[in-house]
Amino acid sequence: MEEKSKEIFGNPIKEGTYKKAVRSKEKYAKRFGDDTQVSYPVSVSKNEHIGELLGVMDVKLGNPDSEAADNETASEGFDTKKGLIVGNIRMGFGHYRISMAIASAAHSMGYIPYWMDLNSYKQTTCTEVISSQNDLYSLGSRLSGKSKLFNKFVWEPINYEGFRKLTYNASDQKNAELMAPVYRNVPSEIPVVATHVWPAQAAIHAGMEHVVNAIPDNWPMALHLSEGSIHTVQTHFAYQGYRILNGMQGKSVLKPMPEDALFYTGHYVDHELVSNIEADCAARKERQANKKPMRFLLTIGGAGAQKEIFAAIIKYLLPGIKKKRVALYVNVGDYRNVWDDLLNEIPELVTVATEHFNDWDETKKFAAEALTGDVEGVHGFWHENIFEAVYCTNLLMRSCDVLVTKPSELSFYPVPKLFIKRVGGHEQWGAIHSAELGEGTLECEDIAHTIQMIKLFIKDKALLGDMCDNIVKNKAAGIYDGAYRVVELAMKRKADK
Repeated sequence: MEEKSKEIFGNPIKEGTYKKAVRSKEKYAKRFGDDTQVSYPVSVSKNEHIGELLGVMDVKLGNPDSEAADNETASEGFDTKKGLIVGNIRMGFGHYRISMAIASAAHSMGYIPYWMDLNSYKQTTCTEVISSQNDLYSLGSRLSGKSKLFNKFVWEPINYEGFRKLTYNASDQKNAELMAPVYRNVPSEIPVVATHVWPAQAAIHAGMEHVVNAIPDNWPMALHLSEGSIHTVQTHFAYQGYRILNGMQGKSVLKPMPEDALFYTGHYVDHELVSNIEADCAARKERQANKKPMRFLLTIGGAGAQKEIFAAIIKYLLPGIKKKRVALYVNVGDYRNVWDDLLNEIPELVTVATEHFNDWDETKKFAAEALTGDVEGVHGFWHENIFEAVYCTNLLMRSCDVLVTKPSELSFYPVPKLFIKRVGGHEQWGAIHSAELGEGTLECEDIAHTIQMIKLFIKDKALLGDMCDNIVKNKAAGIYDGAYRVVELAMKRKADK
């Protein structure tokens, strides 16, 4: 494997930092084993949950000691001409959602998206390493919502400045060497689009020939660097910050990223959402003009954080829901306990709530009918499967009027948005970008300001319409074409080599 931890885009890493990165890899190898010499057989099958919707095929790894291993070759099941690997991990819902956007765009363009979740191959060192870090991140997210001191002195600094440093990238690159084996029997000529940096780094270490690293956040951080891949960003602000590696080594002026290593694409959004922007925004304005209940969509992320904010919102909206002035979608993802906790805290919720639980066909039917039909009351959604849990929000997004969310990956979606308090300092820049585009609010950093903004949406006739108009204008400007452009870059890189 090519050494990636001693120098990053021509910027040397101190010897002490490099040795620390080596120790990090050795620690994980000792804890979880080193399978860098193992050959895992691969197979491909249609995804049972979003295969029909987005054309997604799952890439599965088998047991290298199984009898089937001898019959599974590197190219079996893959279309090397039209195939595109979507490399991701489950860490919260964001990276899955961005992966679905890439898959959707690829499918609409005639390509075949192959889904590789590096956090799903339980027999590998790769998954063990990712899972251990994911568990820590989820714990930190939950603690940050419960403790102001932890959030102020630990979580915000880590997410805002800690992940920003080149020293962090050096350790990640070493750890990613342990993740490379999952790609061993995937045809190296198939382009890889990674929606988290680890699948990109692992792909580079594994010798995959055409790798695009789709960076999710608007705050430039060295965490997201994968030298050897094409880096894409969703905003011009992020482009400038990454190009000069701004602040990634204190106040030092660093060698910039090469021009051909970084591209602005626009927002990563599903084809189904982009292609229906005009119709969906027109429907929102028509519902408002006809005094239909304003539809709010509350989506709770994979860490299950910020439950108390959602509870406060529901309590405030209940009188309006009963008077049919407001309707509410609540997607708790795959966290059934969050819904149960809401029912315990708000007993009257059960009198107006309809549960759409673990029935994917019924959820799809509801979402389709809501596009043209009337919606009243509260509709709660829970799905045990992770694909359904995440994509449920995407389905409901088209028929909602306002999406209520923290300013993470959903900051970039073409729907009017109300931003609640962030989880991690880096997320604030998503809300800033959305507000500047005129399709989202400022970040509401406490419950009082969140309620104030909800009141404005309900009572102010101009706010929702203005956001809808801006979304339509942004589409015309190509702001939401990022997923298509990422796919184009990946396939062009293959064609050029």
